[in-house]
Amino acid sequence: MAHLADEEGAARVRQAMEVGAAISVVNLAEVLSKAAELGDDPEKRAADLNDSLAIEPLTDADCIAVAKLRPLTRALGLSLADRACLVLAERLGVPALSADRDWHEADVGTEVELIR
Repeated sequence: MAHLADEEGAARVRQAMEVGAAISVVNLAEVLSKAAELGDDPEKRAADLNDSLAIEPLTDADCIAVAKLRPLTRALGLSLADRACLVLAERLGVPALSADRDWHEADVGTEVELIR
């Protein structure tokens, strides 16, 4: 979202995209939904993102891991998409990039890099 909206932290996201960042299908749907909400063309955005990101499915094991994070992160308000991102980052062995400080406080074992 920081990349699309050119928000603070977008430069860090773009840097990650240049070296091979990934996004889950759940998070892609969230980003495209937000783009549509802002009046942008989600089809165009999807094409742009497909060129610069690896689009990763969620496996059955990922879905179980997402579910297990729910009771651990509910008090912090982490959404399904938030948890999907954390699980994908853990599976890929990379930090999850986020502007949401609650992710950093979640302490669920996934490395979180705050972009601002």
